[in-house]
Amino acid sequence: MTEKLYYESAYANAWTSKVMRAYEQDGSHYVVLDRTAFYPHGGGQPCDQGTIEGISVVDVVLDGDEVIHQVESVPTQEEVHCVLDWERRFDHMQQHSGQHLLSAVALQLLGAETLSFHLGEEYATIDLQLPTLSGEEMLKLEQEVNQQIMGNLEIVSYFVTEEQLRTLPVVKMPKVTESIRIVEMKGVEYNPCGGTHVSRTGELGLMKLLRAEKQKGHVRITFKCGTRALRDYQDSVHILDALAQRFNTGHGDIWDRVEKWDQETRAQKMKLDAAMERLAAYEADELVKSGEGGLLYQLYEDKSMQELQQLALKVTGLVDDVVLLGSMEEQKVVLAHSGVNELSCGGFFKEHLQSYQGRGGGQPKLAQAGFSTKEDLVSFCEFAKQAIRS
Repeated sequence: MTEKLYYESAYANAWTSKVMRAYEQDGSHYVVLDRTAFYPHGGGQPCDQGTIEGISVVDVVLDGDEVIHQVESVPTQEEVHCVLDWERRFDHMQQHSGQHLLSAVALQLLGAETLSFHLGEEYATIDLQLPTLSGEEMLKLEQEVNQQIMGNLEIVSYFVTEEQLRTLPVVKMPKVTESIRIVEMKGVEYNPCGGTHVSRTGELGLMKLLRAEKQKGHVRITFKCGTRALRDYQDSVHILDALAQRFNTGHGDIWDRVEKWDQETRAQKMKLDAAMERLAAYEADELVKSGEGGLLYQLYEDKSMQELQQLALKVTGLVDDVVLLGSMEEQKVVLAHSGVNELSCGGFFKEHLQSYQGRGGGQPKLAQAGFSTKEDLVSFCEFAKQAIRS
């Protein structure tokens, strides 16, 4: 049996232990200590990391009464010095305690039970038993949670018997009947939980609810608190500063400037689209004049796939010849006709593209393809010209 120091204090981050057992399995190394503060995976909370006698701990799991540490190599000493990755541990404490508070407030304000909790590397989520969550409800939820954080409520944990458990207004009954651990947030809730937590809500700093999404009949809230929320705020301010400098304005006027910029961009795009339409009509006329042998072919240096398709449709609207257009820059081709020709553009590509390392397809009247090299593109076009004209 391993003595679990993380139950005695979540703040223990350096200690000495004895190696009870060390072994290798499937190429990995494992160590069992007589006492450990490394928290194993469980309850939605990831495991701790750190070092045992300077050797990295890469995973921690609970197996019965033993805590198993996966390490990069087995220590040679019988007594070892252990150190937690404290930044990771404290982050998990903040997010997990934040989840308890968020869930409690959601139950109080919205009558919504928490179905699940996930603590990821970048953010945390809870799933609430709610069909929807309005923006106004989410704002009230966030405000109340942060009000409780500022109240600096005490958080304590302790073990109770099954008989003592019946006297407590717990959020939900635990599945275990022995070693029942309660995390009590004073004046807020009693929650059966084996995770690590801060000692006061003030240590959460702040909480930011990022978004609420519908998930199979319930609502998933993504949130950050503590150091994660601070860093998120710092990143957001950095972006705002860059935008304010770009538009030469203050933070409060950025949205107006962005809307103005968007309107100007749309107007310019309309002018550009009109100019491209006229250019395509002119190029279509020129292609029709240069056609021979039932095929209109042109290889361009820098046209996009959209431009090739637009030009192909213009030409096929004027003549019944087959049109083969290519772009050297994008290494793509378009094959099209008006529908009079018996050639299946998609079928032609399916039959011959693989020989030139090309990939693509399409319908009988219009198909497109791309090539890994310009040489393959040119070779295919030369072959296609000969095959179609014959």
